[in-house]
Amino acid sequence: MNPLPTTQQPTRQAPLQVALIGYGGAGRIFHAPLIAGVPGLQLACIVTRQHEAVQRDWPAVPCVASVSAALADPAIDLVVIATPNDSHFELARAALQAGKNVVVDKPCTVSLAETETLLALANQQGRVLTVFQNRRFDSDFLALQQVVQNGQLGRVVQVDSHFDRYRPAVPERWREQNLPGSGLWFDLGPHLVDQALVLFGRPDALLLEQAMVRDGAQVNDWFHAVLRYDTPQGGLRVILHASTLVAEPGPRWSAHGTQGSFTKMGLDLQEDALKAGQRPHLAALDDWGQDPQPGQLLRMASMAGVAAPVSVRSAAPQPPGNYLRYYAQLRDHLLGLAPEPGVTPAQVHAVMEMLTLGAQSAASACFVALPSAPG
Repeated sequence: MNPLPTTQQPTRQAPLQVALIGYGGAGRIFHAPLIAGVPGLQLACIVTRQHEAVQRDWPAVPCVASVSAALADPAIDLVVIATPNDSHFELARAALQAGKNVVVDKPCTVSLAETETLLALANQQGRVLTVFQNRRFDSDFLALQQVVQNGQLGRVVQVDSHFDRYRPAVPERWREQNLPGSGLWFDLGPHLVDQALVLFGRPDALLLEQAMVRDGAQVNDWFHAVLRYDTPQGGLRVILHASTLVAEPGPRWSAHGTQGSFTKMGLDLQEDALKAGQRPHLAALDDWGQDPQPGQLLRMASMAGVAAPVSVRSAAPQPPGNYLRYYAQLRDHLLGLAPEPGVTPAQVHAVMEMLTLGAQSAASACFVALPSAPG
C-alpha cells in the first residue's frame, strides 16, 4: 500500500509551478481542479487551443499557444499531459528532455517499449515520470483495500471488479476511433489493472477477451480479463470487466474469501462531482468523497452449539474518496518530503506490461504467463 501524503507542510514557500497540456475531458474535469486544490501546487499555464474555455473556467491562468513555449519556461517544475493517448510519448519525451517532471494521464503510452524508453530517460535526467492513477482513491476501492488488509474475508479466493456503463451511442471522439491506444481496454483497463496490482501484486498469468458490442463501434468497448494468482492453497482469481452496454449494473466490487464476502454497489461519486463543476480543496474537504451507499460485509461465524457457521451481515468500512491525494503525494515527493511519488516507476511499468500482455492474450485467445518480475 502506498503511504498517504504526509501531514507535514511543504517547506518551500513558493508553490511548484504546473503546466497542463490539453484541456479536453481529462484536463478540464480532473487535472485542472485537482492541481488547483492542492496547497503547494500552482496551475501556472494551460496549453490548449480552447482559449475561451480556459478564460471562462480559470481566468487567472494564462493560456499558452504552444507546448514548446511552456517547456521553455524555466519556472515550470511539473508538466501534466492530458492529451490523446498516441501523443503521450512524444510530449512526455520532450518534457523530460526539457528537464521537467512529468505526469501522464493513463495509459502512460500506447506500447510497453515507449514506456520503457520514457522511464529510462526520466532516470537519466533525474526527473519523475508518473501516471495519473486517481482511482486508487475511490471510496469503494479504499473500503475493499481495508477489508482485505484487515483479513476480514480470510483468504481471498475471488474478486470481481466491474466498471459498467450504459452508453449505447458511439460518440465522435478519438477514444472511439481505430487509433493506437484507443478502446476500452486502454481507457478503463489501466485503472482496473492498477487497483488489482495494488491489492494483490503481480499475477502469474492473464487472460483477456475483448469485443465490440455497440452498433457502429470501431474499437473494443467490452472486455473481460482474468488475473490468475497461483498459490499452494488453490490460488486467487481477479476478474476485471467493463462494458458500455449495461443498463442495470451489478456490484462494482464482489470479493469472496474463506470467511465471508464483500459487496459494493455503485461507482465512486467524485467524477460526477467534478463534472458538475465542484472544486475540492485539500485544506477544506467537508463532505468531499463521501459515498452514501456503503458496501456490505457478510461474514461466516462459528457459534457455540451450532454445527454450521452462521452468517453475520454488517456495513463495510466507508472511507471517503479523495483524488487530491494523488497530487499531494507527488507534491510531497518533489519537495523532498516523501521518498517516492505515489505511483512509482516500477508501478508505471507493471501496468503497461499488463496492458500489453492483455492485448497478446486477446489475440491468441489464451492465458499469457507473466515473465519474471524485473530485478
